[in-house]
Amino acid sequence: MSRQNSFYSHMNTTLDSFSAAESNMEDPSNPTITTNQNTNKEDEVDDEVWATFDNSFRQVQSVLDRNRVLIQQVNENHQSRIPDNMVKNVSLIQELNVNISKVVGLYSDLNSNFSTAYHQRNHNSTNNCKKA
Repeated sequence: MSRQNSFYSHMNTTLDSFSAAESNMEDPSNPTITTNQNTNKEDEVDDEVWATFDNSFRQVQSVLDRNRVLIQQVNENHQSRIPDNMVKNVSLIQELNVNISKVVGLYSDLNSNFSTAYHQRNHNSTNNCKKA
């Protein structure tokens, strides 16, 4: 993740530098400036989309990490063959089932968000091409 964040941070810095250089050459009659302003708005939307994705993936990872711990506990309890530990496994397995449902829901939301962002981006780029 850190390599990816570093990449996007670098790209945003590069884009910001490029945008700053362009803003020094503002010319109201130049359609390129309008296109670049639209690009800046798209970049802001992209940043929001990436932040949403990042948050969703962090939530998924957190639940998966918890499931890993639960599975280890269930295995240890099962191997011990102690009746009280076997009883504890019932609640641990129930929590696992709830967590799996959470992951399914998070991935469903992630898929929906990705699809919406893709279609909006595609729609916006089509509109920008028509305006140019």
